[in-house]
Amino acid sequence: MSKCAFLGLGVMGAPMAGHLARHGHDVKVWNRTAKKALDWSKSYRGEPAKDAADAVFGSEYVFMCLGDDPDVEEVFDAIEPNLAAGMIVVDHTTASAELARRLHARCEARGASFIDAPISGGQAGAENGKLTIMCGGDAAGMEKAIPVMKAYGHRITHIGESGAGQLAKSVNQICIAGIVQGLSEGIHFAERNGLSVEKVIEAISGGAAQSWQMDNRWKTMSEREFDHGFAVDWMRKDLRIALDAARASGASLPVTALVDQFYADVQAMGGRRWDTSSLLNRLNSKKAD
Repeated sequence: MSKCAFLGLGVMGAPMAGHLARHGHDVKVWNRTAKKALDWSKSYRGEPAKDAADAVFGSEYVFMCLGDDPDVEEVFDAIEPNLAAGMIVVDHTTASAELARRLHARCEARGASFIDAPISGGQAGAENGKLTIMCGGDAAGMEKAIPVMKAYGHRITHIGESGAGQLAKSVNQICIAGIVQGLSEGIHFAERNGLSVEKVIEAISGGAAQSWQMDNRWKTMSEREFDHGFAVDWMRKDLRIALDAARASGASLPVTALVDQFYADVQAMGGRRWDTSSLLNRLNSKKAD
């Protein structure tokens, strides 16, 4: 078993760190809000650290699950002096590929490995240890990290060199944005035409229109329940990263850019913390006209 530091105990990070502890790893945790680390240590076998650098000192693996590029860079600045040769740093934050490449170079200078490893699967995936993990980095670091990440990862794929994991996560979010907008329009259309949404979904969910979003969100969407799931604020952050990368590479993302603006409308409606499926609410508002 390995000595692990886990930095960031949000709705995703806390259960992920918990799975590491359950699998017998020696886990030391840190969170910006110290109480979260203390509460976590009461539920799992592990130790709260006094700060991020303390959590990392002497660890073999360092896992981060934070908010955005500035959060990752700030924490990395704090832990960098305690990074040693042979350490594996795994960043599960959805952040930019540019940042991943910079941190990879900084780790390499200290003889450590850096893997950008954004995740998909939501809170349920984290709690059930069934996350999809998209990774970028060197093969040697990946070989060492995969057995440990299996504590919470169901599908772990090495996409390519540093930054490739973050770019793959952008592909994931690009696809989701289009699917959720299409599903919202489909449900909206069914309702306006007096159809039973339940019967329509029953009819089409076994065919080409089927998707995870349809299977898991149609009912809550039709009941206008959005106080759950992946928040609109976080989706806009992810789409900003994707659109920035698209501009840098010359990729054309017209639908993604449009849906991003639709999410801005949802934010203006007070839906910053609503689930991403709340695009349906926008279609019933004047913003959709």
